[in-house]
Amino acid sequence: MTGPTEDTGLRGDRLAYAAGGSLILDGVDLAPRPGTVTGLLGPNGSGKSTLLRLLAGVLAPASGVVTLDGRPLERVGRRALARRVAVVEQQADSQVALSVLDVVRLGRVPHRRAWGAASAEDEAAVRAALERTGLGDRAGRLWHTLSGGERQRVQVARALAQQPRELLLDEPTNHLDIQHQLALLDLITELGLTSVVALHDLNLAAMYCDRVVVLKQGRAVADGTPQEVLTEALIADVYGVRASLTRDGPDGRPHIRFLGTLPAERNGERRNVGRTNVGRTNVGQGTESS
Repeated sequence: MTGPTEDTGLRGDRLAYAAGGSLILDGVDLAPRPGTVTGLLGPNGSGKSTLLRLLAGVLAPASGVVTLDGRPLERVGRRALARRVAVVEQQADSQVALSVLDVVRLGRVPHRRAWGAASAEDEAAVRAALERTGLGDRAGRLWHTLSGGERQRVQVARALAQQPRELLLDEPTNHLDIQHQLALLDLITELGLTSVVALHDLNLAAMYCDRVVVLKQGRAVADGTPQEVLTEALIADVYGVRASLTRDGPDGRPHIRFLGTLPAERNGERRNVGRTNVGRTNVGQGTESS
């Protein structure tokens, strides 16, 4: 059996995006390998959310192209795209009196005919998504009465109800306690989907991501496995903090201990420390960090 071709799946090539006269993304490539978890890392304002929205077709790039199985997104169609790609936003708010069950059922809309009733297959997918996210006993609760962490889990359940092949998540561990952070990331890795997840927690990224791409000021500055990319020099350069790394786990994945911020006078010095694969970076299929 042959493996997936270069054009299989969701990918972005030379993506750039500008808003308010500022360049937010500058020439980023993203081609995650099928069935793996790719982490997007970087400080606030580095372009992670914008990159996810470009991949989802919510935003159109100023230049470059996003393709699905080799076809530009504008030729795929919204309905077909929604059957393949599910998105979990960083935060969703609504005061509409929808139950948890109603919200998760929204994930089946791309699979239903216009004005058609839900099928047995639809209801089975919804129930399976609720159970996988530990929400089976909350199906009748009103969504707006839930805690922030529970709401986030409902959004993940809605995405799973779509039965996607690609899953895009923007800070999905926000508002979750540590037990539910780990449970959610365990679930994402077990699904076997092609997942791209924006994370702030570098230790969670090191634990769960097959590959990571680090963004700084709209450019991809590093790409590779967590073991290759997450170094003290890179953390100092991108985040402006001192860190100590240990790699004593069975798989050599790093554990990061933060030691404090770097002095402001070293800002200029940090600009050129630890920069790897600057410019065009092909996540999941690019040149390894050296």
